[in-house]
Amino acid sequence: MRLGLVLSEAGSGLRRNLSMVVSIVLVTFVSLTFVGTAALMQLQIGQMKNFWYDKAQVAVYLCNDAVQSASCPTGVTKAETAAVEQALKTPPVNTFVQKYYFETQAQAYKNFQQQFKGNPVADIVTPSILNEAFWINLKDPSQADALSQALSGMPGVDAVTDQRRLLDQIFAVLNTASITAAVIAAVMLVAATLLISTTIRLSAFSRRRELGIMRLVGASNRFIQTPFVVEGVIASLIGSVLAAATTVGIVQFFVQGYLARAQRDVAFVTVPDALVVVPILIGAGVLLAAVSSNVAISRYLRV
Repeated sequence: MRLGLVLSEAGSGLRRNLSMVVSIVLVTFVSLTFVGTAALMQLQIGQMKNFWYDKAQVAVYLCNDAVQSASCPTGVTKAETAAVEQALKTPPVNTFVQKYYFETQAQAYKNFQQQFKGNPVADIVTPSILNEAFWINLKDPSQADALSQALSGMPGVDAVTDQRRLLDQIFAVLNTASITAAVIAAVMLVAATLLISTTIRLSAFSRRRELGIMRLVGASNRFIQTPFVVEGVIASLIGSVLAAATTVGIVQFFVQGYLARAQRDVAFVTVPDALVVVPILIGAGVLLAAVSSNVAISRYLRV
């Protein structure tokens, strides 16, 4: 098979159906950009989990006279506070603990004011209604439940809270957004497949006389099909490259250029992470175009 002749036929087909080619480029670009975004979101969620789960702490809130609860009809005594700290230093509890520190009501109030600065609730809260607490970093964050069971029933302990529970709720929302992006990407890929198939059929119909002559002179189906497959692959390849460039650009200029500078305490995806996605996008675009083009022209030639 003469490669030059095949490429010449493919180029001729692209010029004849320029508007349809632009449509393929655009729909491939949009659909694969959604695919790239969904992949980056999953990478981002994974990085954030690794980053924040290691930093997640367990808070052991002590009883407070000003805010009574079922487990705390009275406040905590110095002896009860000392007993909780002693438990953190001795087996079996200390086997879970990496480090801990004690937060007084004054420190809790200062942290609260910093966290809710500018919020009207900051003017209402006083130090007396905030609980003293032990903040604990675990050697293994997955052992938070075991630590909670060991400390929850101790006198003077109001509640044991694992920050990972709050993080799980946030990550659940992020996972939902990622799944939504993936579903939209799948719908767009189906649309791209149908559009590529339709374009190839229209291209073949516009050259039906040429195809008839080629059949009469004994050209094989493979020789006839190849230029049409090449047309679809080239158009889809352009869209795939644009989608890959957009994905890298989003990470470079928005994630790293803006978000990473604005939120320095968060682990964001980097350009090398985006470059891992690039060959996947390009490969998916080329494969999608090759298969849909081949199926479309094969069915047309059988008619």
